[in-house]
Amino acid sequence: METINGEWIMRGLRWDDPKRICSCGELTALIKEIGFLPLFSGEVEGFSAEEHVSPKYWWSGSREHDPWKWREMIAGEHEVAYGKFFGGRAGFISAEWLPYFANYRRGGYDFDARYEDGLANHREKLIMDRLVDRDEDGEAVFDNKDILSTELKKLCGFGKGGEKNFPGITAGLMMQTYLVTAEFRRRRNKKGGEYGMAVSVLTPPEAIWGYEHVTSAYGESPETSWERIFERVRSLFPQAGDSEIISVIGKKP
Repeated sequence: METINGEWIMRGLRWDDPKRICSCGELTALIKEIGFLPLFSGEVEGFSAEEHVSPKYWWSGSREHDPWKWREMIAGEHEVAYGKFFGGRAGFISAEWLPYFANYRRGGYDFDARYEDGLANHREKLIMDRLVDRDEDGEAVFDNKDILSTELKKLCGFGKGGEKNFPGITAGLMMQTYLVTAEFRRRRNKKGGEYGMAVSVLTPPEAIWGYEHVTSAYGESPETSWERIFERVRSLFPQAGDSEIISVIGKKP
């Protein structure tokens, strides 16, 4: 996606291109095949969902054709993770590759340990404490709280006269893989009717895929996990330069 004269111009394939991704299921299959995929185009040519679909139906609301709608559907199916994983921009990570991203992005830290070592701030802790329970020994217990992000913002004290930059803080937690988007849902009024645009539900990935799976790459160094990710992109997109790949996946720890 690029901006020309203030207008978004979407990249993509012709409607009749046989290589075009035609459905939500096909996009999920592509993400699993590659392992991880930004939603929108960036510095590495071909390395995005945008470049594999037609630009014709973006933001049309069609479940059959709209890639923006597909990302809502994919997030709720939990076959792959969805969140702001690539330079603060949206994208997908397969369950297979999620542990390597978690190890690299977290530096081997669970959130509690990160906070205790002074590497996380109090606004991040406000959010994580709302989404993670504790057992009688004080250990983290992960369960999908099913809280709309609009409600989570209020519960954590963000907003007028309170804490600032809820979108930036949650984006940072997603970049570190402490949070993912579990699903999208529309808000409901007092009569139970839905209204407005769909809103994200944020949760720790451990609440979906389990602590043991998400942290299963902690046994290797964060540098090794980064190298796996880097080499995966380089093998699939050999035309990309090292700096272009790093601009998408992030720097080596």
